[in-house]
Amino acid sequence: MLPRNPLSIAIALALAGCSSDSSAPTEPPPLEGASIGGDFTLTGENGDPVSWSDFDGQYRTIYFGYTYCPDVCPVDVQRAMAGLKLFEEQHPERAAQIQPLFVGVDTARDTPEVLTEFTDNFHPRLIGATGDEETLTSVAQQFAASFSKGEETEAGGYLVNHTNVTLLFGPEGEPLATLPTDEGAEAVATELDKWVR
Repeated sequence: MLPRNPLSIAIALALAGCSSDSSAPTEPPPLEGASIGGDFTLTGENGDPVSWSDFDGQYRTIYFGYTYCPDVCPVDVQRAMAGLKLFEEQHPERAAQIQPLFVGVDTARDTPEVLTEFTDNFHPRLIGATGDEETLTSVAQQFAASFSKGEETEAGGYLVNHTNVTLLFGPEGEPLATLPTDEGAEAVATELDKWVR
């Protein structure tokens, strides 16, 4: 029997350590390096301050919308949260690392009470937050989002125009991807599976 060469054993072990994890993404995240995100503090649905940094170490999804939205927001949020629930069924440990956030940009009507009722309809862990117009405008700009109040009707109602994109961020607050809510819950779960490790 030939004596074992310590160098060849070390090389073999090093190569074994380099074997790729088949579950790891093979390409960089679509939003890698994008200048979006950053810390903020808003008023949470329970009336207490909520900051982006409260969730350091967790993955985060964030959506800017409003509770009185007649169609777009409920559909987007429902699909995003249905995708998260599906991901929770498939990969509970990884899904538990995700904190979903909904930022209400209708300063007059998105009160903590209304936000609570809205978020509770979609996911038990979805947190709503809002603030004054100046703060919300600044936070939205940080996340490449925008909103503007439409004209009031004679009855006093109005719509709010807003960006309708659900963003996924990593544990260090780094932007990773947008969630394909337009493709439904399964597509959202697939996207989460790709980036949440």
